[in-house]
Amino acid sequence: MWELPRFVEEVEQVRQALQLDRTNFYLLGHSWGGILAMEYALKYQTHLKGLIVSDMMMSIPAYNQYAEQVLMPAMNQTVLAEIKRMEAAGENENPRYMDLLMPNHYEHHILRMPAAEWPDPVNRAFKHLNPKIYVPLQGPSELGASGKLVNWDRTGDVAKITVPTLSIGARHDTMDPAHMEWLAGAVQHGRYLFCPNGSHMAMYDDQETYTSGLIRFVQDVNAGRF
Repeated sequence: MWELPRFVEEVEQVRQALQLDRTNFYLLGHSWGGILAMEYALKYQTHLKGLIVSDMMMSIPAYNQYAEQVLMPAMNQTVLAEIKRMEAAGENENPRYMDLLMPNHYEHHILRMPAAEWPDPVNRAFKHLNPKIYVPLQGPSELGASGKLVNWDRTGDVAKITVPTLSIGARHDTMDPAHMEWLAGAVQHGRYLFCPNGSHMAMYDDQETYTSGLIRFVQDVNAGRF
C-alpha cells in the first residue's frame, strides 16, 4: 500500500487541483521529500519550473554507507552498541531508544541545537510522525535506513532531469554533502547550495544560508538567469 508510485500520484493530484504548471510550479522535497521530488520529476518534469532537492542523497545504499563509515564511527561506541541492540530486538518504541539517539545523533546531525530548544514546527512534526508509514519505509530512526527504501537508488537516472535543479547539502548533515554537490553536476541544469553550519534541518540551524540561497535560485530561474 505504501509504495513510491502512490505518493508520486498524490503530488500530481495536488498540482492539478492547484492548477500549477511549468510556468509557476517549483517542487521542493526535503529528506524523504527529496526522494519523492526526484521520483515525481522523473515522471512529470514537464510540469515543473524548478526542482529543489534538500538534504537527500539519490542512493539509500550510499546514504547507509556514509552513516556506517563516517557518522557512526564518530559516535560513542558504547551508546551505538546499545542503539543497535535495541533496534535488533525491536525495542525502538522504548523511550530509552530516543533518549540515546537524541543527544548522541540527532542533536549533532538532524538539528544542531539542544532538543529543549528545537522549534515548535520540528517538535510537532516528530510528535505527529506516523510510525505505521515511517518505519516500514525508513526503518526505526534517522541513523541509516532499513525499510522498503533500503535499495532505492536513482544515481543512474538523475541525468534525465532537464529542469533547473537546486541541490542543498550541509556540513553536518546525515546526508553526505559531497554527494549533494555531485547531484548538482549530474542533472542537466544544476546548482549546489552548501550550508557550512547546517545539519539535516539546515533551514533552521543555517537559516540565512539556506533561505537566501533558495530565494536566489527561484529569482534566477524566474528571471531567466539560471
